[in-house]
Amino acid sequence: MLNFSFQNTTQIRFGEGQIASLSKQIPSDAKILVTYGGGSIKSNGVYDQVAAALANHTWFEFSGIEPNPSYDTLMKAQDIIKENNINFILAVGGGSVVDGSKFIAAAALFEGDDPWEIVSKQTRIKKALPLACVLTLPATGSESNTGAVVTRDGNKLPFNSPLVRPIFAVLDPAVTLSLSDRQVGNGVVDAFVHTMEQYLTYSVNAKVQDRFAEGLLLTLIEEGPKALAPETSKDLDIRGNIMWAATMALNGLIGAGVPQDWTTHMIGHELTGTHGIDHARTLSIVLPAVMKVCKEAKREKLLQYAERIWNLTEGDEDSRINGAIEHTEQFFEKMQVPTRLSQVDLGEADIDLLIEKLTRHGMLKLGEHSAVTPEISREILVTAL
Repeated sequence: MLNFSFQNTTQIRFGEGQIASLSKQIPSDAKILVTYGGGSIKSNGVYDQVAAALANHTWFEFSGIEPNPSYDTLMKAQDIIKENNINFILAVGGGSVVDGSKFIAAAALFEGDDPWEIVSKQTRIKKALPLACVLTLPATGSESNTGAVVTRDGNKLPFNSPLVRPIFAVLDPAVTLSLSDRQVGNGVVDAFVHTMEQYLTYSVNAKVQDRFAEGLLLTLIEEGPKALAPETSKDLDIRGNIMWAATMALNGLIGAGVPQDWTTHMIGHELTGTHGIDHARTLSIVLPAVMKVCKEAKREKLLQYAERIWNLTEGDEDSRINGAIEHTEQFFEKMQVPTRLSQVDLGEADIDLLIEKLTRHGMLKLGEHSAVTPEISREILVTAL
């Protein structure tokens, strides 16, 4: 196991009815900016629950944070913050709303000339407004980690700071019952690939992290399809297990002391930034191709994955590895997401621009061995056709 430092200070308030706890979790004298997306929280009852919980607080609202939150949209919140002396951000939504709110919180107190430098130059964040969230779509894990992504001019880029880790997060599985099948499928796949980015690398004898990761993968494989099946889609236990798995997949725990990959995500970000494809759907397209192209570097872990996740113990090593990749693609298909670029109307002619953007963004040495060059990224994309 590699040396590591692990701390996660986000308080999780999990379970049905926990939105009401906002009244006690946020200081009574706070001036709150409630941030959210396209307004679905007004049709599914979440907005009303938040408003009731904040009845004795002073709060304002900022809506319109889109999937893959836009810098230009997020900067519009700064006028509201300044005009009303906002000193607390409450994000209500999925990962994009939480990510966007992290940027809003950091930009509000940014001391440089241009808050975009937080992303473009990875300028260190020295101060940020305190942030909490009510999660409505389990997927990204942003509700209890320090990372976020922001999009500007077709460029989807990450930033990271412990100062934007949410103070607390409310996870009520009941609020996920109104999600569409597409949102449910995307969320399960996003959490699955987050786990794989930290698990499918090479062994450092980190047995605890491996077993935790395998437990998350098995949970998502078991519960994900049930959340799409009409007879079980409203089961709160199923929704709760998915919600908690998505949080645990990227709260730092399974990634502590182990090598990590993130090739799939970096290539996926370019697909989203350039073509607007749902984040999770870029991951379901790219991950199987990464597994195929990087088979030798990941051989030991692929065999472990084949045995422990898919119970593949017979046949030679290559047949077990190929079987594991095939099972992974079949699982993605059950979650109603694509596994090929052709399924999202992209072909070989689209690859040059993606490689150019990867190169422009400095993604020259991806993967757990820093061995995925733009040439290998190209091979991955060709394999994904």
